[in-house]
Amino acid sequence: MPVVDEGKTVTISHPNGSSATIYLYGATVTSWKAPAAGTSSPLTERLFVSSKAILDGTKPIRGGIPIAFPFFGPPSKPEHKTMGQHGFARNSVWTFAGIVMNNDAGVSVRFRLDPNDEIKAVFPHPFSLEYVVTLAAHQLSTDLHVSNTSETETLTHQALLHTYFACDASAVTVSPLKGLTLVDKTKNYAEYVEERDEVDVVAYTDAVYKNAGGNYTIKYPGGGIHIKTVGFKDVVVWNPREEAGRAIGDMEEGGWNKYICVEPGMASYWNEIPPGGKWIGQQVLSTL
Repeated sequence: MPVVDEGKTVTISHPNGSSATIYLYGATVTSWKAPAAGTSSPLTERLFVSSKAILDGTKPIRGGIPIAFPFFGPPSKPEHKTMGQHGFARNSVWTFAGIVMNNDAGVSVRFRLDPNDEIKAVFPHPFSLEYVVTLAAHQLSTDLHVSNTSETETLTHQALLHTYFACDASAVTVSPLKGLTLVDKTKNYAEYVEERDEVDVVAYTDAVYKNAGGNYTIKYPGGGIHIKTVGFKDVVVWNPREEAGRAIGDMEEGGWNKYICVEPGMASYWNEIPPGGKWIGQQVLSTL
């Protein structure tokens, strides 16, 4: 199956027509086109990217699947204060490290990020990142591998996949989140238990669900996505709506009506990797 390396992007495709495009900048998946489960058509774009997104490598891409590493959100540790929101992974140029798999089941490609002088200046800890993107007929898998290449130092980090799903934000829901403890950033980080059977984003939403279970279903008129995760204990649900969306410079007019972010990750806790160790986080996205 075709793997097309165009220098700044890599596009992979499946015989049924499904495809995915990944920018080397940030290793950001910017497109995933796939039909509904059990069908071969029509192909539907499953990810949202703002029409005002900056794609020239000067700013993180607004949409798709940005990678947050080595932390999520604004820097909270003193040692991270010289980095911007969500760390450096999403605004670093990764290396296309080759094809992992290419057969009738699907196609898989690998990207790699190692410390360069710019990264070492803000994060002087040995590490290596690999990101494996796998496309099947009705499925997209993204696996983040974090290796601690130090022989003596423990690597402390967070990681998150900040996925923007294309949908009608006024009609989309996420479940099952009922009964989980959440941190509500729109209410001064108040913690309480989710009581809704299905969570919507009709109002400004920015919530971290702790110990969330790893299986989520997004439903919207005409379709949906199932998310299965490994290695990520939390999930974030975010949509700024117009209330906060207008303050986002690279968000298109009304863009907040066109997506929901459901983001598996480490948002409420930190992970520690011993010297020479590795951690893997995975999300598998399946069309419904």
